[in-house]
Amino acid sequence: MILKIFVDEHEYDINVPDEIIQDATDYFDMLDRDMDQGYQMSRTWVEKPDTLQRCQIVSDRILTALENDNKETGTLMAAYILARVPNAYAMHLNLEGDMTLYDLETR
Repeated sequence: MILKIFVDEHEYDINVPDEIIQDATDYFDMLDRDMDQGYQMSRTWVEKPDTLQRCQIVSDRILTALENDNKETGTLMAAYILARVPNAYAMHLNLEGDMTLYDLETR
């Protein structure tokens, strides 16, 4: 599966093999347990992030992975999004520093 990442005017296609989505379920569950404790999303503390907010949180990690050319982390975070939102198509990010403005596009 491919998750498109748009950062301002740039587009990145992250190819996520199906086996990563299937094999990383324990890791995804760990991420969810961590986010269940609440999360600082830019300037706002979110007590119980919903699915969109969780996707925004991991998308911020994708942005960092892209900046650091860390394909493994980017792929794993994209896999999380595709596992939690199977009809996800793209995530629109920005460099303004506010992850709450990230937009998830579904089919």
